Amino acid sequence: MADHEVQYLLVGGGLASANCARWLRESGADGAILLVGREPDPPYNRPPCSKGYMQGGEAREDAYFRPGDWWEEQSIELLTRTSVLRLDPAQREARLSNRQTVAFEQALLATGANVRVLHVEGGRLDGLHYLRTLGNVDSILADAEEAERVVLVGGSYIGTEVAASLTLRGKRCSIVMQESVTLESGFGATAGRFFQGVLEEHGIEVHGDDALARFEGSDGRVTKVVTEKGKELEAELVVIGAGVHPEVTLAKSAGLELGERGGIRCSAQLETSADGIYAAGDVCEYDSPIHRRPVRIEHWDVAFNHGKTAALNMLGKRQPHDVLPYFFSDLADWSSMEYVGPAYGWDEEVVRGSTDNGDFSIWYLQDGRVAAALSVGRSEDLEHARRLITERTDVSQRKAALGDVHSELGEL
Repeated sequence: MADHEVQYLLVGGGLASANCARWLRESGADGAILLVGREPDPPYNRPPCSKGYMQGGEAREDAYFRPGDWWEEQSIELLTRTSVLRLDPAQREARLSNRQTVAFEQALLATGANVRVLHVEGGRLDGLHYLRTLGNVDSILADAEEAERVVLVGGSYIGTEVAASLTLRGKRCSIVMQESVTLESGFGATAGRFFQGVLEEHGIEVHGDDALARFEGSDGRVTKVVTEKGKELEAELVVIGAGVHPEVTLAKSAGLELGERGGIRCSAQLETSADGIYAAGDVCEYDSPIHRRPVRIEHWDVAFNHGKTAALNMLGKRQPHDVLPYFFSDLADWSSMEYVGPAYGWDEEVVRGSTDNGDFSIWYLQDGRVAAALSVGRSEDLEHARRLITERTDVSQRKAALGDVHSELGEL
């Protein structure tokens, strides 16, 4: 006998579940909604973790999806500090960490991702941090009060954004990374050199083409980062950005089908292999009508839009998820970029504008078609990029126009 019965069970305390709950109510759902999240905070936006909240420019509550009283106003039951331990798709029951059993009609799995922990010598020293939650930010900032030298391991979003944010707080930051230039793995060398130049202009040291070998310490606390090439960097604080992996433990134990990219295999409507159970966010590997293949994309904006699509399909709309993913990154107030895609591979880059003055866009082409586009100071270019990507327009004979700031992109 279940302790609790709901029509909609939303598993995961992030934006995917929150936006799903919102769109269920806004689209007319009047059944009981239960959102279960393991964090102590209600659902919140994650970008402030490495940006505004870390810099001290945003309050904790500013990051919240909605004010605290919104949940009660919408008759949405919110359980924080709670996990779903077991999910039975056949019996339509879930077992919670508070020992309750919940019966449900439909469910959303939005369990997010866990940080990739590095297992290296010295990996258990104090002063080593991973960043995923607001609580992680609090721990980093508490440690940073007594630290001057900070080393970031990894040259992607976390490494670059945290380096910029802590530099604003007066810390001396260094980045150690396997890439030749920052952000290269996702955006290529041209964009990477530009962003690395911005970081270096503000005093951040970047050590590329290298990898972490070990941490050294004294009295149980980190004091040094040693690379495989023998560099020794003094460190009173280390933040590691080594990527994440989808949290699919619950899905696996429930017998749901997994995909080739490590996520929960879903249809274009985000429905899993079990009828009436959907997935969203970092764990969702869905048949993308835009990319024309299964994709899994780790980003808060993707999770946000997944939540809406899942809600509509819970209500019987049969809506494929045809939203082109959008990304952005800020390096303090020094520079920012926007990106639509993603490109899983490309054979050519076309630069529109100048990387010298920070007003440019980069177009990533695969087989003569636009796979993705990145903008610094040229947001209007991305509107055209969305159209070209979605319509799969062949631009192989128009690359000169694509790179000419005087040409009309609308004519392509």
